[in-house]
Amino acid sequence: MNLKKTIKTFAISLMLAVAAVPTHGQDLLARQAPVDRKMAAVDTIMLRSISVREESESPASELYANWDNRYAHRATELPENYRIDLRHFCMPTTSRVITSNFGSRWGRQHKGLDIKVYIGDTIRAAFSGKVRIVRYEGGGYGKYIVIRHNNGLETIYGHLSKQLVQENQEVRAGDVIGLGGNTGRSTGSHLHFETRLCGVALNPALMFDFREQDVTGDYYAFSRSTYDAESATATRLRGKQDGSTMARENSDNDFATNKRMTSGLTDQVQYHKVAKGETLEAISKKRGVSIEKICKLNHITKTMRLRPGQILRYS
Repeated sequence: MNLKKTIKTFAISLMLAVAAVPTHGQDLLARQAPVDRKMAAVDTIMLRSISVREESESPASELYANWDNRYAHRATELPENYRIDLRHFCMPTTSRVITSNFGSRWGRQHKGLDIKVYIGDTIRAAFSGKVRIVRYEGGGYGKYIVIRHNNGLETIYGHLSKQLVQENQEVRAGDVIGLGGNTGRSTGSHLHFETRLCGVALNPALMFDFREQDVTGDYYAFSRSTYDAESATATRLRGKQDGSTMARENSDNDFATNKRMTSGLTDQVQYHKVAKGETLEAISKKRGVSIEKICKLNHITKTMRLRPGQILRYS
């Protein structure tokens, strides 16, 4: 009798133990699930940080085989199609006056746009990226800077009077990189601005509208098959248009530039040349505009130190 009772008790215990195994396993899985989610989040963060680090070391590495500081531009094979992200940009200068177009000029190819700036004017990085070249070329660019950007473009800023960045330095869109000038092969102070993809010069007017101080859209979809026609259209719409822009210097050192005719409307953009000792507050009172507006128009802060001769837009 006791033996039967013992066997029965053992059998019941065994059944309960077997039944408990899946439940125990489920409990383990349930407890492990949050850990798995945490690990997935950690993996995602690590992958993102690796991607950011690789991008900072060599921007647009999917387009460019290497990073070097020897050549301003060396053409490689262009992709058939490539979408260039134009968001998070900054216009390299507040000037709206284009003095020379992209394309054929004086029997040779002009690989960028020439924008009227004065010696000492602020020049800014168009997009975030990494400075590849800071050099002087007496028979060409003069003092110039080449920046490779995360969106695949390289931008070139030529004829500067001063370079304010170093090679391999990371920059953000809007960072001051140099000052306008007249160095190298130049017939007057201006900014020579190039946009290149895989070392091949593309018409900056496809992406930048200097008269409107804006980019042409969130993206530019480059296509080798349609580029030539699009470039010609961009020059017609956003390039130099004789008689449609005007710049003149007033006797009291302020500038009224770009009486621009567009769809029958005339807009006047005005500039102020900073005198020695002038502050933003003094300029604000003199021109009858707020300090906030001046800062916004010129992408500067209220605490920025002004330089004599610096050109500030105020309307």
